[in-house]
Amino acid sequence: MIPLDVMVPMEIPYPQLEYRLLAPLIVVLVGAGLGIGVESTSKRGPRYGAQLIVTTITLVTALALTIRNWMVGGKQIGAVGSIAFDGPTYFTWACLLVFGLLAALLFAERKLSGGQSQFTPMGSAVPGSPLEREATAARAEHTEVFPLLVLSLFGMMLFASANDLIVMFVALEIFSLPLYLLAGLARRRRMLSQEAALKYFLLGSLSSAIFLYGVALLYGFSGSFQLRGIDLAVSAGSQGRGLLLAGMGMVAVGLLFKVGAVPFHSWTPDVYNGSPTPVTGFMAICTKFAAVIALMRVFYVALGAARWDWQPLLAVIAAVTMVIGALIGLSQTDVKRMLAYSSIAHAGFILVAIVGASTAVSGLPAGGIGSTASVLFYLAAYGLATLGAFALIPMVRKAGGEATGLASWQGVGRRKPALGILMGLFLLSFAGIPPTAGFVGKLVVFTSAWKGGYAWLVALAILCSLVAAFFYIRMMVVMFFRDPVDDEVEVVDASWMSWLVVAVGAIGTVLLGVWSTPLLDLAEQASIFLR
Repeated sequence: MIPLDVMVPMEIPYPQLEYRLLAPLIVVLVGAGLGIGVESTSKRGPRYGAQLIVTTITLVTALALTIRNWMVGGKQIGAVGSIAFDGPTYFTWACLLVFGLLAALLFAERKLSGGQSQFTPMGSAVPGSPLEREATAARAEHTEVFPLLVLSLFGMMLFASANDLIVMFVALEIFSLPLYLLAGLARRRRMLSQEAALKYFLLGSLSSAIFLYGVALLYGFSGSFQLRGIDLAVSAGSQGRGLLLAGMGMVAVGLLFKVGAVPFHSWTPDVYNGSPTPVTGFMAICTKFAAVIALMRVFYVALGAARWDWQPLLAVIAAVTMVIGALIGLSQTDVKRMLAYSSIAHAGFILVAIVGASTAVSGLPAGGIGSTASVLFYLAAYGLATLGAFALIPMVRKAGGEATGLASWQGVGRRKPALGILMGLFLLSFAGIPPTAGFVGKLVVFTSAWKGGYAWLVALAILCSLVAAFFYIRMMVVMFFRDPVDDEVEVVDASWMSWLVVAVGAIGTVLLGVWSTPLLDLAEQASIFLR
């Protein structure tokens, strides 16, 4: 034994953290904590305004810091190799913060429900119970939805930028758990909302478990959780190819569940339909944005050398997703369920570009708009139309609640031309009709897939786009060329917050349709994943 008096003190290494680059994440996390503090310490009356102020300041500050870091060129693998500060990260963070800020305005909308929010007054009460009626009479509100939104955004930002599979799994849970809660807090149709939350929780937990099992298998294959380590093992042709294929498949399941791709889409229609509409709009774009970028990061960075294994698999999933989303969407008679199947179809269109992998994986042709840039632009364009559409849906009401049945929208365009025209604009963008941002988005994702050698998949995507266009045009016909059949349906004017979201969505949709070059150039500059 070594005497105690001659023992050399051991130096314990400490991690080197890039606090300037981590500042947006830190601000968002601190903002969520401040929101929880406001919720637990402030009185009920001023709590709503305080939460909205804290949320707004948090997201605007984080956005400013993100843009600053992006402009000064802070691109590197940081946080002890666990986070990639690269172009896709900064582009995604900026979009998530903008969309999160717009979603927060929808969360804060109170005019549509008689001066109260669209969230239940007491989520823990049994629907229809005396306790819930007492909370409604007392005009109680769930203002903790704001810190839940901010915390979910933190997880999404971390998820999209994770360079380590363990960090990616932790981020997946961070942004999923608040969404499970938010999905069950609808003021109206409480049982349907709670059913949606339970389905989302159970299926989400299963997909997370499968994802974690896949992470373990990839670690067994490569000996590393970091994407670069996995890439080196794949490129070196390490033993245990069965572990690689099994791990790759299981990780894909967890990621494709969040993307909403078939056959992992079964939660989407029920959750979209049962959740509070502001939550549905938030999930529809922000969850998809973070999940798609994480999917591309894993398959392009960690598994790029195994593309001949995963490209055929994703091509089949993309084809089935487009077909199912377009065909089943034709039979929907509820607006929110129709948009849910529209989201599934759009997930398929995005996967078409990812499968093409043009300019993203070494050895494939370069030049022009590649897969990563086209997907970034597509998600930005899709997000503007999505939040705009979900801001308009709550304005059509019946018996104090949303009227989402397609029959309730008959004649809405005649009774409220502004609402009808704006909803029509967003539907045209979903359909990919020029001169909207959706048209440019589909053009660039299909072009990138064509360059990647998947002409047959592009042809199928165009056919599915034509099929999906039918139910968008059908809704426009219902709004403008059908007489109202339900006298109880009314079109209620919203506050400036909802109209601001609609205005941003409409202006962005038109602007990106007629002048898309600046954003396309920005997306192309931000399209390189660091390894």
